[in-house]
Amino acid sequence: MIILYRVLLTLGLIVAIGFAVLVFATGKGDAMGGGTNVRTSFKGKASFDDVISRLTLYLGVSFMAIMLILDAVSNYTQKLPK
Repeated sequence: MIILYRVLLTLGLIVAIGFAVLVFATGKGDAMGGGTNVRTSFKGKASFDDVISRLTLYLGVSFMAIMLILDAVSNYTQKLPK
């Protein structure tokens, strides 16, 4: 179980670093604006901004999921008899 914990921790660290780099690299100074305007054209190709927005969303959601699973694994391993 400790191997699973370490693998999840490493994966979470990689995702967190990638997420932070992506957010800082694409930040336009309007983080508090609340704008969630993902622009896609009907039956057209997604623009670069759309791809980056979607990638940011996926990295954020996967980071949250990894951290929740990591917490569950951590709680489970603490309850095991020593």
